[in-house]
Amino acid sequence: MNRPTLWMEPAAEPQTVESLNRRVAKLERINAALMAHVERTMDQQGGAYSLFQTAIMLEGRVRARTEELTALMHSLERSNEAMQAAKEEAETANRSKTRFLAAASHDLLQPLNAARLSLSALTDLAPGPEAKAVARQVERGLETIEDLIKALIDISKLDAGIVRPVVKPVRLADLVVGIEASFRPFAERKELRLVTRCADLVVETDGVLLQRILQNLVSNAIRYTERGGVLIAARRRDKLCRIDVVDTGCGIPENERALVFEEFFRGGREGDDGGVGLGLGLSIVQRTASTLGHAIALHSRTGHGTRLSLTLPLAAQRPDARVTLAPLATALTGARVLAIENDASTAEALQRLLRSWDAEVQVFRDLPGVVAALGAGLARPDVMVIDYHLDNGACGLDVVDYLRRDRGWVTPVILTTADHGADIAARAQATGAELVHKPIKPAQLRSLLAYMLA
Repeated sequence: MNRPTLWMEPAAEPQTVESLNRRVAKLERINAALMAHVERTMDQQGGAYSLFQTAIMLEGRVRARTEELTALMHSLERSNEAMQAAKEEAETANRSKTRFLAAASHDLLQPLNAARLSLSALTDLAPGPEAKAVARQVERGLETIEDLIKALIDISKLDAGIVRPVVKPVRLADLVVGIEASFRPFAERKELRLVTRCADLVVETDGVLLQRILQNLVSNAIRYTERGGVLIAARRRDKLCRIDVVDTGCGIPENERALVFEEFFRGGREGDDGGVGLGLGLSIVQRTASTLGHAIALHSRTGHGTRLSLTLPLAAQRPDARVTLAPLATALTGARVLAIENDASTAEALQRLLRSWDAEVQVFRDLPGVVAALGAGLARPDVMVIDYHLDNGACGLDVVDYLRRDRGWVTPVILTTADHGADIAARAQATGAELVHKPIKPAQLRSLLAYMLA
């Protein structure tokens, strides 16, 4: 019975080895899978750690950049605050300068006014050719000083934004005709042709400021032209108008064209009087054009001439008809003139000039002087010539108000001032006074007096 059992043992051994081999293989596969899992786990853990380190590093960089950016922003804010403060300080200084010049213009132009009035009277007293030549020389010197002061005041007002354009439809032909009439004698004296070609256009602009621009351009063109002539042309360009002032003068060198609009730049060109001008005309032109929003362009060829072009919008409607009354030339003999002038030299010059025209003149410094004269029997004048700015902040129009209220005198008034402010012009208009800016031109004053007394 034991023999069969012994014979079965060898049969079981191969199965056990194979089973063990299978188990070993299975265990190896399991081990390989476990190792792979461990490796993947290690890789994942290593990647997470690397990402963690990278995140920490990036956070540090972001913090550093944020601090740097914050510091730069604070620095920029401080710079902006400093720039704003500097800008406000500059604007305040500019406004102060403009107010000073506007206030000082009366005092600056007052001596010139007195000198020109006295010079006119002196010329009438000494009519000889030599005396007239000297008087003309002195007058030209006074005109140059006057032009410089007025130009500086104009530039200051334009820079400070005080000039407020009154934009409305303006018939361009009327303006060009006036400019042609003003400059034709100047051109003829130099044997130059002054030609205008202006279509019937109505533009949207400030007529007074546009007139100043064109006067400066035409004056410059004639001044620097020796042969040929000057053309003023206005043409339609779609919905715009282009005004050209063209001359046949010496032209502007290429290296100077970018500088001609700067103040006090005069280049090397000489004018008809051998001088080179003040160098302010084109600077005022550019500032005025900028104030109006009109584009200005320059084209020039050395030795051939220069063209300055102004582009402005056409108006949608026609301007109201305007009636211009021409002053009538009548004698001033026996006319009673009441003058209010606080400056002694100007008062004396004005009195001398009016008396040289055979007028009866009484001059007072202020309202109390007039009141005292009324008590002494002052007769009603035919016309009054009154200075706007009097001593101690008094206003010449107070005299007009007093005489109208107390005596019922509605007498024609000529209001004189060196101040070009719009408020003074408005007060003069409201009073019904004719406004004359100092320095007073004797011919203008005489013509106006003759018209008002007619």
